Amino acid sequence: MSHSEPAVPGPAELLRLRVAADPSRPLVTYYDDAKNERVELSARTFDNWVAKTANFLVDGLAAEPGGRVVLALPPHWQTAVWLMACWSAGLVAEPVDPAAVLERSAAGSEPLGASGPYILAAAEEVLDVVLADPGVDAEAEEIVGLSLHPLGGPLADCPVGVTDYAAEVRSYGDRFSAGPEVGPDLPALDVTKTTLTGAELVAAARAAAAKWELDADARLLVDMPFTTLDGVMAGLVAPLASGASVIIQRNFDKAALDRRLTLEHVTAVAGLTGWKDASGSVRRLG
Repeated sequence: MSHSEPAVPGPAELLRLRVAADPSRPLVTYYDDAKNERVELSARTFDNWVAKTANFLVDGLAAEPGGRVVLALPPHWQTAVWLMACWSAGLVAEPVDPAAVLERSAAGSEPLGASGPYILAAAEEVLDVVLADPGVDAEAEEIVGLSLHPLGGPLADCPVGVTDYAAEVRSYGDRFSAGPEVGPDLPALDVTKTTLTGAELVAAARAAAAKWELDADARLLVDMPFTTLDGVMAGLVAPLASGASVIIQRNFDKAALDRRLTLEHVTAVAGLTGWKDASGSVRRLG
């Protein structure tokens, strides 16, 4: 162990180790069945996006360790990137359901729930609500809009007061170096009324990977949001901790399942309500 490597790693160290060990193997694959989209990112490509996003947060938005980032984003490869970028920069990520943002507004402008100032990263589909109803983003210092284009394209029409993530992030470096104040003992994730440090997040991921029997040969298909701890575990951190790869899906079409299991060499699934594998070759995590 080098002197610079913490005794208990955080998520950023797990990603660094994954890139060093096997940079070209797929880490995240993404499907949106409503749009017929498929995107695959190797560990190196995912890491490049994470580094650019972390640099954007720190250098572009002046985020400081301990700061908070609210993610009003659906299951998506860019959501996974933002989570890891926050942890790399020592920021607390708080994922919230975009549909719940719309419901809060309709119910009477309830805020997103984050305490203190925060950066808000929001999907394009909820930006109109966020901007039209100041009660929703009452303490947001910065609002970043994500088009969720499959290849990272810009917003179709960026509103005033919103920073277009795709238009900005590409200009930032694809290597990120955190300052000495960033470490695994900092708070990293605030989800379902639970706050975990980076080290606790990794410990939970390792426990989940052992429970779910994930290893480097596993291909885990996930139909869960990132708004619960289990969703964060299955959708990103447990695969990263175990050497597995993950397939994130949105707007899932059940008619595509059998073909996808075969095409993607899926070995385990998480979050598929009511699904049973008649062949017995694919494990269901629970």
